[in-house]
Amino acid sequence: MADLALGHPAARRQRWLAAVRRGGPRLWIGAALVGMLVLVALLAPWIAPHDPLEQDLMSAQLPPSWMTGGDPAYLLGTDSLGRCVLSRLIYSARTAVAVALIAATLAAAIGTTLGLFAGSFGGFLDQLISRLIDVWMAFPPVLLSIVLAAVIGAGLTSVIAAIVVVDWTRFARVVRAETMVQLARDYAAAARVIGLTPGKILRLEILPNLVPLLVTLLAVEMGIAILVEVILSFVGISVSGDTPTWGGMIAEGRQIVYQAPWIMALPIGCIIVSVIGLNLLGDGLRLSLDPVQRQ
Repeated sequence: MADLALGHPAARRQRWLAAVRRGGPRLWIGAALVGMLVLVALLAPWIAPHDPLEQDLMSAQLPPSWMTGGDPAYLLGTDSLGRCVLSRLIYSARTAVAVALIAATLAAAIGTTLGLFAGSFGGFLDQLISRLIDVWMAFPPVLLSIVLAAVIGAGLTSVIAAIVVVDWTRFARVVRAETMVQLARDYAAAARVIGLTPGKILRLEILPNLVPLLVTLLAVEMGIAILVEVILSFVGISVSGDTPTWGGMIAEGRQIVYQAPWIMALPIGCIIVSVIGLNLLGDGLRLSLDPVQRQ
């Protein structure tokens, strides 16, 4: 029994394995897809076979190498300017991952903070934050993101700012409601009885119980951030025109979809796989970290 003490490595390993089993196939599949996306983004300069901006008009609209007329030097073919589609997909993943990580993290930090304050203190502060959330969510999120990005100007910072300004409400509303539920439970009342301050109750008691929910929301928000960046780059108000993006590739491929359908189909496939992977990872982590599932 001594080997299974709370801090013993064997006990920690058993708890970790139990958490992985609770996550099930969703956790493994989601982690594999997201891990692959991140690795591709990090290793883009080393694994991309060509410069994504290098043009070769003599090799324009080449089909993938396994199709008739394909070139082995261009595994997934070329676009209308003779640029390597595979290299552009790989470098586009860097933009997607950067936007997903930074925008989702900032939106989560702002929304969680406001949600905790509204749910714990109540009164005028709760009314103020709740009305602000209601007003903000009355605007169509994608349309508001487009307007904000257009006003701020093109660039990665503008895209991230537009996503954060729009999507913090998703975290704030859910965290506010869950904080109120947690504060009504017996363990929160016991914490008040033993003299813990409201700040310590939030930090030591409430916030740890919100982790499974926040992890799920964060993973979903990363997928939404990728979709919003794709939409903004599709309409031409995302990063600069020279930077490869999945949305920009879709916009280019749409014009020649009948002559070269792979130019539009491949980035769409990357987007679908990325969003599915993030959702599966978030769902698997929620099952692994949920205290009810743990018991």
